[in-house]
Amino acid sequence: MMVVSNTAPLIGLAAIKRFDLLYHLFGRIHIPTAVYAETVSSGHEEGGAKQEVSSASWIVVTSVQNPSGFEDRLSDLDHGEAETVMLACELGADWTLMDERKGRRRLAEYGLAHIGTIGILLKARHLGLISSLRPELDHLEAHGFRLSADLRKRTLRQAD
Repeated sequence: MMVVSNTAPLIGLAAIKRFDLLYHLFGRIHIPTAVYAETVSSGHEEGGAKQEVSSASWIVVTSVQNPSGFEDRLSDLDHGEAETVMLACELGADWTLMDERKGRRRLAEYGLAHIGTIGILLKARHLGLISSLRPELDHLEAHGFRLSADLRKRTLRQAD
C-alpha cells in the first residue's frame, strides 16, 4: 500500500501518544521534504512529532520529482500541503493522510483517497487497535485539535 502523509495527522497522533497507529494501519509512509521540515527540521516541537517522525524507520522522506506541473494549480495551499498532494499524485498513493479542507479538495480533484486524523482513529477503533474513541477525541481537543460538536457526535456514533 502506498501512503503519503501531510503534517497535521503526524502532529495530532504524536500529541495523543497514538503515533504507532500509523504503522499498524499503513506500514511504510512517505512524507515530502516540506512535511519533514515542518515537523522536524525547521518546525517547532509539537506534541512529540519531531521525535516520532525523526526516529520512525517506516517513515520515508521523499522528494517531489516534478513540481512544475502542479505549482499553479496548488498555489492556494501551504508548502507542506502542496508537496503532499504532488507526492501523492507522483506515487499514485492509495491513501493520503490530510486534515486540511483545501488539501482534501485538491486530492479529490486528482481522484486520490484521503483520510484525516479522526478517520485514522475511527479505522483503528473498528480494527480493535483502540478500545474507545471518546478519550482519544478528548485528548486531541486538549491538544488544540478543533472538532465541531456535530463531527464529534457523528464520529462517536460510527465508532459504535
